[in-house]
Amino acid sequence: MEMPTRSWWGWGWAERALTEAECLQLGGRVKPYLALDGHVTPPPQVPALPRPRLDPPSALEGVFKADPEARAGHTYGKAYRDIVRNLCGTLAHPPDWVAFPRSEDELTAILDWAAAQEAAVIPYGGGSSVVGGVEYRGPDRPVISLDLSTLDDVPDVDETNLAVRAQAGIFGPALEDRLRPYGLTLRHFPQSFEFSTLGGWLATRAGGHFATGYTHIDDLLQAMRIVTPTGTVDTQRVPASGAGPEPNRLWLGSEGALGVITEAWVRVQRRPEFRSGASVTFPAFAGALAATRDVAQSGLMPANCRLLDPLESYLGAGSEDGGARLLLGFESADHPVVRQLDRALEICRGHGGRLSEKDAVGRWRGTFLQAPYLRDGLARLGVVVETFETACTWSMFEALHEAVVEAVAPALVTCRFTHVYPDGPAPYFTVYAAGERGGEVEIWDELKRRVSDALTAHGGTITHHHAVGRDHLPWYRPGRFGDALAAVKRTLDPRGILNPGVLNLH
Repeated sequence: MEMPTRSWWGWGWAERALTEAECLQLGGRVKPYLALDGHVTPPPQVPALPRPRLDPPSALEGVFKADPEARAGHTYGKAYRDIVRNLCGTLAHPPDWVAFPRSEDELTAILDWAAAQEAAVIPYGGGSSVVGGVEYRGPDRPVISLDLSTLDDVPDVDETNLAVRAQAGIFGPALEDRLRPYGLTLRHFPQSFEFSTLGGWLATRAGGHFATGYTHIDDLLQAMRIVTPTGTVDTQRVPASGAGPEPNRLWLGSEGALGVITEAWVRVQRRPEFRSGASVTFPAFAGALAATRDVAQSGLMPANCRLLDPLESYLGAGSEDGGARLLLGFESADHPVVRQLDRALEICRGHGGRLSEKDAVGRWRGTFLQAPYLRDGLARLGVVVETFETACTWSMFEALHEAVVEAVAPALVTCRFTHVYPDGPAPYFTVYAAGERGGEVEIWDELKRRVSDALTAHGGTITHHHAVGRDHLPWYRPGRFGDALAAVKRTLDPRGILNPGVLNLH
């Protein structure tokens, strides 16, 4: 069986990219809402790249690659902005070399050599960043993309303490495959699960698919090991500690700027055996919102509590009744969960909800998994499409939602909740706007500015689970905490070689 190929220019597998006919079919569905010119941009060829500006040491022979496709594929992440630039063949600051360390010793040698050459080193997991997290945008200097995918072993599975020690470069499916024979799961499934790594999740404080409970990678981390330009750090493996500030918190979300995560102990659990779920329709979005809040504050802890506004419900779940949808799901490895679902449905009925068609959840899940490929197809059609995610308190949501819709009018806006907490939701907005050939990046930049201004002005965080990267920097205001992080940066990375430009660390 022929192995699939990672797309250098777009999301996921090259073989799953939409064909021209499929793009035109998608365009037919979009045309009633957005003007299209009928042209489908073909998948791009790898452009010619400048020669590498430096030569790696002979002692690291076999660690570095400089073929054009490897360098092109490591230039950007997978945001809409990245896809459009790839389609146009505009690759600014491609890495001179892509390094694939096979051990910590090789990784340390790469960092030492890069520091001596004053080269930037961009840690790279699966490359699925949608915020400019793996892209160099600084002044002219040699750039090394540090691909951790060759560090993908699982040295220990601890069944007694329900934990696993895995190297940072392991991809989500491979980690789950290693846990499955033990009846265990990490239960961390971001949308990028198939194309992202454990180290990437930790470095970006990724959020998983589940709406409540242990859904952030923060909650699943027990200990980690980090290689910095000035030495190696191991955090203590214990269930909890009150000994001073939590060391793991320094590295979680550090986005490769303070060190390179090489392995981690993470908490796992028994695989679920009991599941129960339903889809609930609400004629009024206000009722759906109130029901979702009550479920989130009930202590029921649903695995899925995903609210879709009417337009998201139509586009994602194929619902045509004009109502909002609340997708509910419960699961357990220990006991049946029907009673929890029954109580959640009782709450929903109190706010005007009623059970909807049984296959709505399945239809939405299929759209959810296909969404990045559809996004690439829309980009080829000339549509500007992007997502904006945040978190806010329940009392602030309605004003924030209204501000986002007004900020991008007349563009189409859909909203869903990816996560819910007792004190607020994590809204996820998708914006569809008519593009202009050659001007897509400028249109995207303007939409990004408007929405980000609206989010921060109405009490939302600039990101709930996509990290800061470079795209969110203008709205990331850490204050004195940022000054403290900058001091840590100077201590751990005195030459400033690690992912320069993220988190405003100078």
